Amino acid sequence: MDQKRVLVTGAAGFLGSHLCDRFIKEGYYVIAMDNLITGDLKNIEHLFKLPNFEFYHHDVTKFIHVPGHLDYILHFASPASPIDYLKIPIQTLKVGAMGTHNCLGLAKEKGATILVASTSEVYGDPLVHPQTEEYWGNVNPVGPRGVYDEAKRYMESITMAYHTFHNVETRIVRIFNTYGPRMRLNDGRALPAFIGQALRGEDLTVFGDGSQTRSFCYVDDLVEGIYRLLLSDYNMPVNIGNPDEISLKEFAEEILELTGNKVSIIYKPLPEDDPKQRKPDITKAKELLQWQPKVQRKEGLKVTYSYFKNLPADEWNKLPKEFIKRISKP
Repeated sequence: MDQKRVLVTGAAGFLGSHLCDRFIKEGYYVIAMDNLITGDLKNIEHLFKLPNFEFYHHDVTKFIHVPGHLDYILHFASPASPIDYLKIPIQTLKVGAMGTHNCLGLAKEKGATILVASTSEVYGDPLVHPQTEEYWGNVNPVGPRGVYDEAKRYMESITMAYHTFHNVETRIVRIFNTYGPRMRLNDGRALPAFIGQALRGEDLTVFGDGSQTRSFCYVDDLVEGIYRLLLSDYNMPVNIGNPDEISLKEFAEEILELTGNKVSIIYKPLPEDDPKQRKPDITKAKELLQWQPKVQRKEGLKVTYSYFKNLPADEWNKLPKEFIKRISKP
């Protein structure tokens, strides 16, 4: 039997690199693709020596050519943190639109099943809690986060169009807050921001009053959910995330306890359109995929903190001040 071949776009990023690891472990031939705007080759350099791995330095918003057959495509190319998509908004929109179009065209040509990485951000600042897949969202298309939110909403629409009109086998995963090794310490999201500040001995910055909530899923759990969804026959969106909800104030306190740091928590204005609540309803994932997260937050945070702590000290000093400046309200 021929070896299964999978293309992973955004492969040098946080989630993409973990997916490459998983498919290598499962015996696939992995073709990794990334333009390295936000990805880092360090995340996948351990795979370069393997005979069943190859890397294409390519921008998916341009025509994609991959020789040979493909069984699966996982489209994870996209800036995913506010500091990135506020810095490169046009590229963010293009990868959601043109990049997805090119990946779907490749899937159609190759007869491959394609899974696209959507996000809980399609729900915007939700008026329904927890968020089910049937909720259409509350999104500001012209706000600062619109470039990411609407890129992902368009991604879902064109994916369903290819499924309906071209009979392409498609899967849509809506990813909720995820953490673990290989996150960038300076990407502007709460967990790496808190840990980075703790490592530098700085006060932890919480935006708003800290009552807004998030639900953090460890990366290994997320990858398992994505893997099961890809191999299922379900083509509608599926939430994959951890429903263990926590306020950002409580989360900052957990980070201080984990690090043993004696600094304070300080509060700054809430960024525009920042979601007040975020918690996935994972009923579909449980029923369709027999999936639910297994890693407790305390356990996952220990591993993640150890990873960050062992980074070179110069990585600790990259504070995303531009992010704070750009999206804080006056």
